[in-house]
Amino acid sequence: MRSSGRHNLVITGVGVVSAVGQGKEAFVSSLMEGRHAFNIMTRPGRQNGTSYIGAQIESLTFPEGLSKRLLRSASLSGQAMLASLHEAWSDASLDGVPSERVGLVIGGSNVQQREQIEVYRRYDGRLPYLTPTYGLSFMDTDLCGLCTEQFGIQGFAYTVGGASASGQLAVIRAAEAVLSGQVDVCIAAGALMDISYWECQALRALGAMGSDRFADKPDEACRPFDRERDGFIYGEACGVVVIEKASSAERRNAKPYAAVAGWALGMDGNRNPNPSYEGECRAISRALEHSGLQAEAIDYVNPHGTGSPIGDETELRALRDSGLSHAYLNATKSITGHGLTAAGAVEIVATLLQMQQSRLHPSRNLLDPMDDSFKWVRDRPVHHEIGHALNLSMGFGGINTAICISRYEET
Repeated sequence: MRSSGRHNLVITGVGVVSAVGQGKEAFVSSLMEGRHAFNIMTRPGRQNGTSYIGAQIESLTFPEGLSKRLLRSASLSGQAMLASLHEAWSDASLDGVPSERVGLVIGGSNVQQREQIEVYRRYDGRLPYLTPTYGLSFMDTDLCGLCTEQFGIQGFAYTVGGASASGQLAVIRAAEAVLSGQVDVCIAAGALMDISYWECQALRALGAMGSDRFADKPDEACRPFDRERDGFIYGEACGVVVIEKASSAERRNAKPYAAVAGWALGMDGNRNPNPSYEGECRAISRALEHSGLQAEAIDYVNPHGTGSPIGDETELRALRDSGLSHAYLNATKSITGHGLTAAGAVEIVATLLQMQQSRLHPSRNLLDPMDDSFKWVRDRPVHHEIGHALNLSMGFGGINTAICISRYEET
């Protein structure tokens, strides 16, 4: 075996939970069909005399082997994490890996806000009866505790916060941990960010979250890179990938999905939510340099693409001026919605599954693209053998990340 990535890192397992499907088969099927779940959100704690649009998970299925005790006390974020990690763990056949040689990085901070709102409501006026487990569960590290207990992980586990870049930031930190020899296998996860009506209201007030324009047409509200976009539309999701060296995968006869060729992380020096053209260009340039690739080698881009009026425009400008307008481009969020902390990891899973199928999923509601010079995948799947892909994620506070993923070559 040999990796086409210069760092000899590969991805050997994936797991995903989303509003359009749980598990990789259901997920990729929905992507290829452009099947969505956008509607007025109904989960308790999401509305307060409001009618925010989003995509919610209808139900979670838990495989045999997951602790019923842990599941009972876990939040929605915790349950989605356990289910996604179980799929990735099984997919990569990790049972034989020494527990102290496995690490876990979870992308996301403040991911259980709706759960907390519901606790406040439930125990209002009866504080002495508050369940003691709240002392654990309000912290993001509780997700680490759930996962390390369930899967016996004894290397390390921690969370990293990068706003909407958190999932991809987790992948970068996991790759660095394996490359440096801290562990043999590192699991990277983008946590389900369970927002409440408080966050919905604030994000709407910021101008980041839509949709006033399509308030009575939820299925048309999520439209990244379309001229009629008016903000992102939220979507519940959780994504997990397993990263290790190719030599480690070979010892277990694990078949890699792809090679992690290179990555970059950079800051704008800006607290605010507005994107930075210069920061995005730097991240793209550094990721290509780290991977040893020229821009012309990239034949597919999975962008951040939220549907933000300013964000989408800035991102297309950065891609164009970085020499990437020749590459195929679609918008995973147009189908899944914006998973916030989960988005980067979920979209890497989407890239890997498209690479595996040699097909690119369509982009919903891309009726009038902002720039016709790009190679858009619009209303139907396109057959394409991905050689080298670029995934982008950006977050509030000036966080820019980019990851290059290359087809794995087996010899």
